[in-house]
Amino acid sequence: MLRNPLASPDIIGVTSGSSVAAVFCILVLHMSGPSVSIVAVISGLVISVLIYLLSNGSSFSGSRLILIGIGIQAMLNAVTSFLLLKANQYDVAGALRWLSGSLNGMTMKNAPSLFIVVAVFGTIILFLTKYLQVLELGDEFATTLGIKMNLVRIILILSSVFLIAFATSTTGPIAFVAFLAGPIGSKLVGKGAPNAISSALVGALLVLGSDMIGQFVFSTRFPVGVITGILGAPYMLFLLICINRRGES
Repeated sequence: MLRNPLASPDIIGVTSGSSVAAVFCILVLHMSGPSVSIVAVISGLVISVLIYLLSNGSSFSGSRLILIGIGIQAMLNAVTSFLLLKANQYDVAGALRWLSGSLNGMTMKNAPSLFIVVAVFGTIILFLTKYLQVLELGDEFATTLGIKMNLVRIILILSSVFLIAFATSTTGPIAFVAFLAGPIGSKLVGKGAPNAISSALVGALLVLGSDMIGQFVFSTRFPVGVITGILGAPYMLFLLICINRRGES
């Protein structure tokens, strides 16, 4: 949709918006449980809307959105670091566990709310997937076909952000899942084919596989976010090198 492989919620500030709110609730307001999740979801949505509004200007630009998102992410990460430095050690331990991204503590009690959110917003995304291929060709081409680009883009972004914010509020930020799942899912179905379902399945398998590695492969148990971060960081460097080479050629 943004025509840029770097357009991942890990990179453009969406997960950071949820994270800073959750850390503030844990460290400053001493909140826990569902209340932290609710605030994290709201914060993720607010930050996403802010990024979109700042990037819109006279016309929408995916590159501008990514750059603004990276800037806001850096600012939010700085706020998170400040909160962690000022808090007492006991509270910091709880916040760091949340920030590492983990499936520990997840029970069937979390299933109904997750199912409802995925069913509603996942259905919206699947319904609008047919427009994604057109949007990838550019705004001018989409306009000639009579597609209301801004409306479709806003609905897709808000639906995606709500799913991301809700997932982040439940497990904490699990790094690079969306960043890895999208390209892999696209490769599996082939270029030009809708890849929403394949990307979702790859993301789910990636999280489950990483969790199993973190729990059973090493003598020390690692949160799933640590494993996905180890997998995702080299891919990000590889992608940046490829983009740089394309720019030089």
